[in-house]
Amino acid sequence: MIQAKGYAAQDAETDLAAWSFERREVGPHDVQLEILYCGVCHSDLHQIKNDWFPGVFPMVPGHEIVGRVIKVGDHVKKFKNDDLAGVGCMVDSCQTCENCKEGLEQYCLEGSTQTYNNKGRDGVPTYGGYSNTIVVREEFVLHISDKLPLAATAPLLCAGITTYSPLRHWKVGKGHKLAVLGLGGLGHMGVKFGVAFGAEVTVLSTSASKEEAARALGAHNFVVTSDPAQLDAVRGSFDFILDTVSAEHDMNMYLSLLRTNGVHMCVGVPSEPYSIHPFSLLGGRKSVAGSGIGGIPETQEMLDFCAEHNIVSDIEMIDIKDITASYARMLKGDVRYRFVIDMATLGG
Repeated sequence: MIQAKGYAAQDAETDLAAWSFERREVGPHDVQLEILYCGVCHSDLHQIKNDWFPGVFPMVPGHEIVGRVIKVGDHVKKFKNDDLAGVGCMVDSCQTCENCKEGLEQYCLEGSTQTYNNKGRDGVPTYGGYSNTIVVREEFVLHISDKLPLAATAPLLCAGITTYSPLRHWKVGKGHKLAVLGLGGLGHMGVKFGVAFGAEVTVLSTSASKEEAARALGAHNFVVTSDPAQLDAVRGSFDFILDTVSAEHDMNMYLSLLRTNGVHMCVGVPSEPYSIHPFSLLGGRKSVAGSGIGGIPETQEMLDFCAEHNIVSDIEMIDIKDITASYARMLKGDVRYRFVIDMATLGG
């Protein structure tokens, strides 16, 4: 076994702290990375606190992983030592069901294996990227371009693909009016992709103070949702809403902003279920849809698109010892727009 170290929550009541553990040895089809940077996702906090479902503890969070290849198995063909590489939200799937064969491993009919807070097909718990190294099957490792700053690329492995995938699936682009609800880790990437795809992008936010930042990201318009006059001005005007909010919010009000046949795309995950009145959908043949991350082919496509168009996340680098304080700031929206851990701060 490979000796590893990271930060883990021992249970849902304790903060993250240093923890030593073991990774499996590199098998014939495996790639081992030295983790250089790991993004901090809102879902990391949800999962260590059991907000969604009972967790697998001890839990090492982190699924926005970038680093350098330090060892490959004998049968690995796509990677070699010293390559830059990344690992996102999943590390395995059955690879044989119809969804996996279509490159939709995130919707594996047998269930994909999540990078952390899960058990692999061997029954062993998975541990994520708040650590110094990881071993993953070649099929679930992604090529990272050296054209982009590596640390700012890390959040693309979750925040990036989570917003890229629904925009691509619903073919959002030129001629469309896209509203991005929320301007955080997910929302700021939604703005960047929406603009890059050619849509007219409006940011919907409860905070008037975020307008300057939204426009700096490329947003064409900004609506303060607590202002009734501004809301009335955009009712029935959007083709799509990309909903990135992970707190409770009034879905019925936002559905009123969609045009006929409009689609409300949910990528944020509040702790409580949505409450939607049927008339909010019937009055305009509107749809509420959900989207997870992308599959491996689409995630690589997204990374290549970002390299070509110079798109990365706006980040704030942190020391791993400051992770609990960073969670508290994240809950207050006090980050633009994604924390990234410098894994060198884990120590020797």
